[in-house]
Amino acid sequence: MSDLPDTDFTQRFIFDERDVRGEWVSLDDSYAAVLARHEYPQPVQALLGELMAATALLVGAMKFDGLLILQARSEGPIPLLMVECSSERDIRGMARYDAEQIPDGATLSQLMPDGHLTLTIDPVKGQRYQGTVDLDGTNLSECFTNYFVQSQQLNTRFWLNAEGGKARGLLLQQLPRDRQPDDEEREESWQHVVALATTLKADEWALDNETLLHRLYHEDAVRLFDIQPLRFKCSCSRERSGNALVSLGEHDAKALVEECGGQVEIDCQFCNERYFFDASDVAQLFAGGGTDVASETRH
Repeated sequence: MSDLPDTDFTQRFIFDERDVRGEWVSLDDSYAAVLARHEYPQPVQALLGELMAATALLVGAMKFDGLLILQARSEGPIPLLMVECSSERDIRGMARYDAEQIPDGATLSQLMPDGHLTLTIDPVKGQRYQGTVDLDGTNLSECFTNYFVQSQQLNTRFWLNAEGGKARGLLLQQLPRDRQPDDEEREESWQHVVALATTLKADEWALDNETLLHRLYHEDAVRLFDIQPLRFKCSCSRERSGNALVSLGEHDAKALVEECGGQVEIDCQFCNERYFFDASDVAQLFAGGGTDVASETRH
């Protein structure tokens, strides 16, 4: 996919008279593209959509050039949820799950018991950052809020929703002291905007961002910034798959082809693209010929 749909975007906003900023995310086509490539059970769909929304919110709120990766891991029915989003706002996501162990109406603690959440920032230049905390909360919104509490960063709250094939998210963050120098005033102001966001009802998530923000904060001076489009895009390629074979070493790569009956299949767990390599392809890889000659690629 190369088009940038206007249904998929983040938008920053700021309160002109408060030390608070926000970020809104809407994911329709990109979320649908992820779900179309896998037959995820509904509880997995919902959690993956919420994680996609959270990832996009963080990319929108941060200034960096590179890749942001969120992983939620556990020993339960859903051992892995993973979403990647680049600073260019290309997003993809995947999940691993045991369908037989996922009951309807299961809670996060039942689906991902003793889980942990890892945030990785992989910049184009500079040092990689990674932080991990427990999945501490009744839902992912609480988990992300608690992540920032444990990281001792600025007050930050998340609200996430994924249902009806759409994923949405709202982030509020207290800014460093500027418009409100008084501590008590800052705290009251923060609690005010959070309390209003907490009134969000299930049916209001389907509203467009401007209407929703007006409903919540019509008594405040809220300034909206330009939207930043998002799109589903997978970074897999035949070249990367070939490099994975090269990393095995020539002897092991050739042995793997033989074990697989003359053709190795490498699947992308994000988009389900499949790349095939036979003996001649592997020989070409180690002869320095690259992956220009393709046995076959399938969706």
